[in-house]
Amino acid sequence: MEIHRAGRPTRPAPTEWFTGTVWQDPILDAPAPARLRALSVTFAPGARTAWHTHPLGQTLYVVSGVGRIGLRDAAPRVIRAGDTVWIPPGEEHWHGAAPDTMMCHIAMQEAEGGGAAHWLEQVSDADYTRAPDAD
Repeated sequence: MEIHRAGRPTRPAPTEWFTGTVWQDPILDAPAPARLRALSVTFAPGARTAWHTHPLGQTLYVVSGVGRIGLRDAAPRVIRAGDTVWIPPGEEHWHGAAPDTMMCHIAMQEAEGGGAAHWLEQVSDADYTRAPDAD
């Protein structure tokens, strides 16, 4: 058993994979044979990930705030505190805060072949600011 004590350092998210101010707090990077990786990710208003996929899918749990999640060739959707989102393996997507509200989510994904995400290009302002679908 391992106990990871609270107070591990918060780190800024890598600028090659994120737009805007984003902070990551590690939750778990399980040793093999387990594959689970989890982070708490906090996005400033307007901040977002780049387009990306996950080999084994991803689950997001929105802890606080209001955010957006987008799929290729589709209007983004609004996500709010308490929402859980499942993204299937290989689905190109992005996620981040709403334009005027911070958002924090827990991102959970499994690694395969040493990686848990395949990063693509940055999300354009046109894709990010596209009017969200009404839910």
